[in-house]
Amino acid sequence: MNFVAISPNFPPNYHQFWKSLARRGVTILGLGDTAYDELDPEMKACLKEYYYLPHMLDYQEQLKAVAYLTFRHGKIDRLESHNEFWLESDAALRSDFNIFGLKRENMPQIKHKSEMKKVFKACGVPTARGCVVNTLADAEGLINEVGYPVVAKPDVGVGANQTYTIENRDELEYFFKHKPGQDYIFEEFIHGKVVTYDGLVDRHGNVVFDSAMTYSLGVMETVNKSEDIWYYVDREVPERLREAGRKILKMDKILERFFHIEFFELPNGEYYGLEVNMRPPGGLTTDMWNYSNDFDIYEEYANLVTEDTFKAEVNHKYYCGYASRRYAKNYHYAIEDIFSEFGQNIMLHTSIEGVFAPALGDYGFIFRTEDYAKLEKIASWIMKLKETSVL
Repeated sequence: MNFVAISPNFPPNYHQFWKSLARRGVTILGLGDTAYDELDPEMKACLKEYYYLPHMLDYQEQLKAVAYLTFRHGKIDRLESHNEFWLESDAALRSDFNIFGLKRENMPQIKHKSEMKKVFKACGVPTARGCVVNTLADAEGLINEVGYPVVAKPDVGVGANQTYTIENRDELEYFFKHKPGQDYIFEEFIHGKVVTYDGLVDRHGNVVFDSAMTYSLGVMETVNKSEDIWYYVDREVPERLREAGRKILKMDKILERFFHIEFFELPNGEYYGLEVNMRPPGGLTTDMWNYSNDFDIYEEYANLVTEDTFKAEVNHKYYCGYASRRYAKNYHYAIEDIFSEFGQNIMLHTSIEGVFAPALGDYGFIFRTEDYAKLEKIASWIMKLKETSVL
């Protein structure tokens, strides 16, 4: 089996995907914009060949690269990045080389938030009222219906980048005076906590692993206000959440891939569809799945690709949490204090680099426990700030 790994060096924890596949005898062919000598040595060792493409945004260059790899190694069986940024070009390459997986025609309802809403409605999943707006008059029409505040976000975008909450007329006018040059969707503001339905689907569309996460804050608030965030992998998947998520997966015709579907959970227990992401959850969530279940999701993905089987037991034995810190803040507890109190619960602590830092903080902790109250206590210790005296 020939597997083209797009941008295999990013993010670092995804190196395990390629290593696990290589151990199964899969021929891993890398294509990326990181120079070969700068690749992680262990990951480099699992690559049969690496095509260095410094201008990765040029699709014609990607096309030539995959044509070359096909000439060298034969038909490509799989092509994947597991990365939102490359989702559309991955699909285009699969279309042009007739590779299994999502194709160009699947992209609108997976990348455009306005098209996602149509899928939610077709599935009977409630969603915030909203539409693509091109003018101030368009926005005023929606606001007359739903009132302030409204959320403005790119119709096609990654994470919470360039996403805003608009509270009043002055902010609305300011937005349109400085509006970025792309389509924006405006939505009514939903008061609820952000939860997700995540997991992995086999090549026949069956969910072989699923999980649920809950966030302390939405990613938009975290990014725009530089707040600390904590979220956790739950020990149970609420049945109403599972039912809604699986309807969406079926409508989107998802096969042999990870998914990360975001919802608002309202106080009455109802779930409103927020958006879909047909790739693994970001940051270190795949590692949190491992700590939550005592299995290896990277190995299980390799099993799925090579044998169409998921072998591990999914037991959700632990709650697994992530909590962040920012270097600009002064915290009450030193890292040594946290380890002294909760050392057996801390699975990992590490600096967060580059594009993940705005959402996940500058430093992150992963921790697990069977008891939710203790999970919450650990998060509070990590994020507790020093009290400042008032003169």
